[in-house]
Amino acid sequence: MARRSPAGSVTIYDVAREAGVSVSTVSRAFSRPGRVSAETARVVHEVAERLGYRALSIYHPPRHSKTGMLGLLVSDVTNPFYFGIIRGAELAAHQAGVSITLVDSQESQSLERRLVEHTLPNIDGLIVASSRVSDTDLRAIAKQVPVAILNRHVNGMACVLPDTRSGMQQVVDHLVGLGHRKLAYLAGPPTSWADGQRWRTFRDACIGLGLVNHRSGPVAPTVRGGEEAVDEILREQVTAVVAYNDLVAIGLMRALIRHGVRVPADLSIVGFDNTFASDLVTPGLTTVAAPLTALGEQGVRAVLHPTSPGSRAGEPPVTLPVKLVVRGSSGPAPQRRAG
Repeated sequence: MARRSPAGSVTIYDVAREAGVSVSTVSRAFSRPGRVSAETARVVHEVAERLGYRALSIYHPPRHSKTGMLGLLVSDVTNPFYFGIIRGAELAAHQAGVSITLVDSQESQSLERRLVEHTLPNIDGLIVASSRVSDTDLRAIAKQVPVAILNRHVNGMACVLPDTRSGMQQVVDHLVGLGHRKLAYLAGPPTSWADGQRWRTFRDACIGLGLVNHRSGPVAPTVRGGEEAVDEILREQVTAVVAYNDLVAIGLMRALIRHGVRVPADLSIVGFDNTFASDLVTPGLTTVAAPLTALGEQGVRAVLHPTSPGSRAGEPPVTLPVKLVVRGSSGPAPQRRAG
């Protein structure tokens, strides 16, 4: 049985998955039934009725006329990681004479599918930042409008990525230079492609240097998510933690302070993304700076110019450089925990 969205939020993607056909076939079965076989139309309508899919919400292909509007989908508009991406996309769109409409999926796969479905008829292209839906869903969207994927790699699609491997290697090298030998990675959302990349790169770097490594989590990519991980982190008896993002790192730091743990004297903390909050906490957060504004700009260009480098199917993704920003949250490994 195929996975379905929660009741009341069934989308065209759910119907397509359950019926074993493409999204465009479901669309034609409702809007242009003469374009599909009678048997296929029957199966699609039966599945749609069983799932409670409303025909009024069937996706209609985009108009041939241009709207002058691009969509920018983010997984959580309250996460400061997206602030730079939004600004960069707006700057590039303004220079190109088009507008941006912002879509916030609130870390929900089902909501992301539904919002994209409702937005597609009104846009000429879509920039997707840290999507939580499947590669199959993203490829189905790309059959309707030009799509650029940010902070995630999907084979055959235009993708723009920060250099996660380089960033994580810089983090591990920095901590090793401070004498740390027992490290933990505090994972973010299981549906995050970037989280998987960060964990695998962290693990490989630790193994390559003969370090003890642990994986904690997953947690929500928020301050509260970091706070809720404190007991698990303390049980690991590590000397340094690399968090999925800055918000998780800041939440963990706050909880550690409440537990009487000194950062970095007792435990070093490193984040990811170098959002504005990383320089507002005490101690300042050591973190990997991603070129967030450039990510947004490159995403718009990839949608508007689908023949540009990195935008053609089969080409490697555009990879943007990152750098480690060292602040006060990382320090020498405490001797009582080392080893």
